[in-house]
Amino acid sequence: MKNEVLPILRYKTKSDSQLFGGHWFRGKNCNFIPSKKHFNDKDFFDNYILKGLKPEQAFITKEKNIIAFGSCFAATVSNYLAKKNYSIFNKRVGPDTHIIRYGEGMANTFTVLEQLLWAFENKNIEKNTWYYSPKEEARNDLRIRNQTLELLKKINIFIITVGLSEVWYNKENNQVFWKAIPANKFNEKKHGFKLSTVEENTYNLHQIYSIIKKYIPNASVIYTLSPIPLMATFRPQSCITANSVSKSILRVALDNVMSKNIDKKDLYYFPSYEITKEYFTDPFKDDNRHLKDEYTLKIMKIFEENYCC
Repeated sequence: MKNEVLPILRYKTKSDSQLFGGHWFRGKNCNFIPSKKHFNDKDFFDNYILKGLKPEQAFITKEKNIIAFGSCFAATVSNYLAKKNYSIFNKRVGPDTHIIRYGEGMANTFTVLEQLLWAFENKNIEKNTWYYSPKEEARNDLRIRNQTLELLKKINIFIITVGLSEVWYNKENNQVFWKAIPANKFNEKKHGFKLSTVEENTYNLHQIYSIIKKYIPNASVIYTLSPIPLMATFRPQSCITANSVSKSILRVALDNVMSKNIDKKDLYYFPSYEITKEYFTDPFKDDNRHLKDEYTLKIMKIFEENYCC
């Protein structure tokens, strides 16, 4: 046995080849990490980032109504598609609704789901939980709800970006705030902070998709994880490590939902987060949060090439 020659597995592509031990069973799906040489391949994104996620064919036409909301990255998506003359509802084109006015501030899955339940099923919302800013509370009235409902019924494609798993909430009813609590409203006995779980976010993301399909059967949903990091954490650790945990929770939750609905032809995940983290070497501006314009453009061009007709 000491003279036994170990089998070698050679992984070869147009631009590189790598050697791996051949004794391990690798199953039906074995996708290797790309070497740095692969990053210059014309089909890099198809082979190493979009694989298993791309729609069978592009389906977003300029006749379909689109809305993007969730984290601040939603504004990037909206602005790009609007400049390309796609029919997107944003602050310039759209009724006076919370989703339009403050859609890029609904960065946690609880808030996105709550907006849909409020609009479609008239869920009761407690006062003093919706704030546009520390000084302005968002109105929860019938007129805005009806406008939101009419808007949503017109939508063909929902692009929902999620970005936060750290949330502030009301201890009495577990209702989550859009962002945080105004300083002059904070009550230690009534208000709390928590890191939401994978299970909670998996449930919310599944319910978001389910309620959209319940009331708009022909709609498509595209999820994406915002590449924009936390500005600050409220946990007793560094913002860098907390951001890693926060994004990981959301990414696992998204994977749970996508894996359980793998046969669905109207549910997609676009890997803007992975493109930013794994492909770009220095993607952020000096604030270390917002993407440089050239990288934003690159991400959106990849989106357009794969999703837009």
